Amino acid sequence: MTHAMKTGSLTFDTVESGTGLDAALAGTGAEVLRTIKSSGLRGRGGAGFPTSLKWKLAAEAEGDRKYVVCNADEGEPGTFKDRVILADHADLIFEGMTIAAWVIGARYGIVYLRAEYTYLRPHLEAVLARQREQKLLGENISGKKGFSFDIQIRMGAGSYVCGEETALIESLEGQRGEPRNRPPVPIDTGYLDHPTIVNNVETFAWVVCIMAKGAKWFSSFGTEKSTGHKLFSVSGDCDRPGVYEFPLGISVAELLDEVGGQEAKAVQVGGAAGLCVPESQFDRTIAYEDIPTGGSIIVFGPDRDMLDVAENFLEFFIDESCGQCTPCREGVPKLLEGVNMLKRGECSMAYLEELCSLGETLQLASKCGLGQMAPNAFLSIVEHFQDEILGRTAG
Repeated sequence: MTHAMKTGSLTFDTVESGTGLDAALAGTGAEVLRTIKSSGLRGRGGAGFPTSLKWKLAAEAEGDRKYVVCNADEGEPGTFKDRVILADHADLIFEGMTIAAWVIGARYGIVYLRAEYTYLRPHLEAVLARQREQKLLGENISGKKGFSFDIQIRMGAGSYVCGEETALIESLEGQRGEPRNRPPVPIDTGYLDHPTIVNNVETFAWVVCIMAKGAKWFSSFGTEKSTGHKLFSVSGDCDRPGVYEFPLGISVAELLDEVGGQEAKAVQVGGAAGLCVPESQFDRTIAYEDIPTGGSIIVFGPDRDMLDVAENFLEFFIDESCGQCTPCREGVPKLLEGVNMLKRGECSMAYLEELCSLGETLQLASKCGLGQMAPNAFLSIVEHFQDEILGRTAG
């Protein structure tokens, strides 16, 4: 297992600005796509969609106006690794977007920046200005005649659901941030109805590393289905919280050893929308084929009340639900009501089973990822911490 690297010694520190773009412009867009495909890179925002496939479909989409959008709306509880990349490696993000523009034939790029990261905007604008001076943005980039692309920064409005790409696009258009029905999908009908790719901050940075160091280098880390390294935001009951870089395929136990969380009784992988992993499953791996994550790791020590954890996450989802669909709007408050009944010793076993059934309905019937994921922590806590919960049921 490759040893952990903390902030300050990330792979991103080893890539010189401009080298990835030079490598991309030395070939065709199709050649860049082949490199990214053979690297096995999947989106680092959590969904894990193959990056090369998204870009290929956008490149093939008809239209003379296309957009490259960077999702910098890092709203998942317990996630702060994109903030580090934005602060320390903004040049790689913009370079990755420019490589994407070369591949799909886009002239316009937008960074959708989380409202709480407004303080980073002057820094990002300064990096953009420097890249324009260096001919890495603007007209005829790097002397490549006819290749023109520029990036603007747009601020989010503080909505968690805008981390979902169609809700993000709605917000960019000045609408309420609500997920769209699919189809159509953004690669056909995205921002202002033009073909659009939306990728996470970290995904664009890895594209630059892959172009600079090669697909074989990237795919030599991780697992067969989950190649490469990934950044993780580690917080909670551990000795060394912070941002770490690990290869995908690391086990929960190995990660806990690195961050000083060996006493943990549970780990929330993937933030509020993720999975609560009990100690009995710490041999499971963090990879797309087992436990996928956008990067949030929250460690729960032996003294944590897991019902408090469930309550905290459900309150968050109630606040952040757009209210558009009934299962999420009505179902999540019911789950929270059940948790509060459990804490008071007023919830019967029969009602707890009904609540679990409701949670499963939310997973199937909610319109977007928020509602589908909202019951996850509740259901996994009920399943894996029955000793804490059953003693508090009524009758």
